[in-house]
Amino acid sequence: MPVWKRNLIVCWFGMFVTGVGMSQLAPVLPLYIQQLGVDNADSVAQLSGLAFGITYIISAIFSPIWGMAADKVGRKPMLLRASLGMALIIGCMGFAQHVYVLIGLRLLQGAVTGYGTACTTLIATQTDKEHAGYALGTLSTANIAGSLLGPTIGGFIAENLGVQNTFFVTGILMLIAFALTLGFVKESFTREHKKTLRMKEIWGSVPQKSLTLTLFVTFFILSVALYSIEPIMTVYVTQLSRTASHVALIAGLTFSASGLANIMAAPRLGRLSDRIGAHKVILFALIAAGLIFIPQAFVRSPWELMGLRFLLGLAAGGLVPSVSIMVKKITPAALTGRVFGLNMSAGYLGVFGGSVLGGQVAAAFGMRYVFIVTSGLLLINAALVYFKVYRKLNAISLAAAE
Repeated sequence: MPVWKRNLIVCWFGMFVTGVGMSQLAPVLPLYIQQLGVDNADSVAQLSGLAFGITYIISAIFSPIWGMAADKVGRKPMLLRASLGMALIIGCMGFAQHVYVLIGLRLLQGAVTGYGTACTTLIATQTDKEHAGYALGTLSTANIAGSLLGPTIGGFIAENLGVQNTFFVTGILMLIAFALTLGFVKESFTREHKKTLRMKEIWGSVPQKSLTLTLFVTFFILSVALYSIEPIMTVYVTQLSRTASHVALIAGLTFSASGLANIMAAPRLGRLSDRIGAHKVILFALIAAGLIFIPQAFVRSPWELMGLRFLLGLAAGGLVPSVSIMVKKITPAALTGRVFGLNMSAGYLGVFGGSVLGGQVAAAFGMRYVFIVTSGLLLINAALVYFKVYRKLNAISLAAAE
């Protein structure tokens, strides 16, 4: 087997497991926090939001650090570091005796992540041009599949094997990824001695700063919206269910519904962006997503919620590719990677912000208000996009046509 294909198989498995490990804890954390002695529903929502979101804010800080380290020592050492670190830390979560120990371990998990970034860089640099597109396209499905199936897998394991075993199973899978990476991934690495640009120098080279900042804000608010219900979903499903059985599994399926719809819609809406303009897709997708959040506050069964989450995924599917298309179009080729990195940091901060926001709003006003507040944020963002992006690019398009 060619080296590039062997690298791809191992990295695909590792990225899939990492995606599962990052997402499967969403429906499980509230149940685990209850097991650790937190009985009040409002406190469970608050602590779940903090425990889930803190991983992502720390990831936003450490991602560029590990990226610089990869350029100095190679990508394979970063893969080994991330997979072994996550295996040990996630496994230790199953032994936590207090909720703040769990939150501390989630913080450490954010500090050691970086497996996906290292995988993508390794495949891009170690695959010949003839197969690079196929390899990177195949690799991208791993994280999507892991994130999609993670909540359902987590809910299934929690229901059939117990909540603690969710952490142990994930830790074992990450340990397998570490062993496969150690034994089978090959990298020809030569360090390039190039001056690293400072952040101020990078930002100074960005030609359309206002437009770029608006896109960062849009990606941030989208992430807030998608993850604001993470800390309350399991508790909300419990309230909607007439029976206490299968709560973890139903919550996992509800999480996965929006992910499945996102995968279905993203390629089609991405192509639509190429035809009619990404700014139009972003505006209408924001409005649709904002409106779809409102009825989620008034559902009477988990299945109604699942259907609305699926519709939300269809709308949100137009946002991520369209934002990426616009970022790429307005950014010089030499800065694309760095600007995408900043955009990803905005997304990580949005995941943290959404998780904390959802928990705080649920505790202060009630769970149904989380959906109302999130709807308001998306519609405000739609107004910002209309005035800062849509009108500006429409005027440029009309001027070009004349």
